Amino acid sequence: MKDLVLYCKSYRRDFLRLRRLLTSITQYNVDQIPFYISTPENQYQDLISALGTSSGFHWVSDESIIAANPLVPFGIEKTRSGGLSQQAIKSEFWRLGISENYVCLDSDCSFITEFKKLDFLSSDGNPYTVIYQNKEFFQLAINRGQGKAQSNLRREGDRVKALFSRAGPNYYCPCPPFIWSAKVWESLDQQYLRPKGMTFWDISSDDHPETLLYLEALLNYHAIPLHPIEQLFRIYYYDWQYYLLRRTGEAEGKLKTNYLGVIYQSNWNPGMDFGVATKSLASRALRSMKRFGRYLQSYI
Repeated sequence: MKDLVLYCKSYRRDFLRLRRLLTSITQYNVDQIPFYISTPENQYQDLISALGTSSGFHWVSDESIIAANPLVPFGIEKTRSGGLSQQAIKSEFWRLGISENYVCLDSDCSFITEFKKLDFLSSDGNPYTVIYQNKEFFQLAINRGQGKAQSNLRREGDRVKALFSRAGPNYYCPCPPFIWSAKVWESLDQQYLRPKGMTFWDISSDDHPETLLYLEALLNYHAIPLHPIEQLFRIYYYDWQYYLLRRTGEAEGKLKTNYLGVIYQSNWNPGMDFGVATKSLASRALRSMKRFGRYLQSYI
């Protein structure tokens, strides 16, 4: 079993973004950490069409990850939304026994500087944990009249914390890359889910995102030592946030001092969608007009 791998669960719409991620990994992966990609089996040929037969990644099927848990019914992913299926598949990758730890990336991630194992693993061999209270973003959202963004995250934190009856502040790791330990996921399975006759597919929901479930399992069951760090990538959750930070002088070249990479959220950056557009011309035009309005608002 490897000590660390990179992993991305992707699907057809994101294959152009995934190609950009693969290019950045090839360029900056100093220690040649293996990179695994999972997709549905029926999207493998589209993946190869987008990425080529590169030796820069290893492919596994989503179905093989799902099947690694014998308690999960066959075809369960077809009964859930794409977002919830993606949450569960990413969180169950550890069951394949490929690695003790994995850096879980999204397709819209991109590295911007060199990275090594030491960026993800502490000197004792355990992974760092990205964990913080997210106050900077919360305050920025309030300042810009986007209070709903922070209130939604606070409610998520409260709900997941309540599952474990933990008192105290809410902690977050809302954006990739997530550095996940198989030991933490196994502790959640053995000490919380199985005694209740549940699987991860039962607990993972819009109300209980996988990122917070991992943090609460770590805080409650102590499967690994807690080595806290702040987020490794600069993420632009919303276009208004991106425009505002750009106006303050932020640029990709300046991020390398503090961040290994950058994320431009795919839900407001549809220009890299793979295949035929699914939104109508009118819908895309309206979205562009709203985005331009938020760009103008950044000057206020």
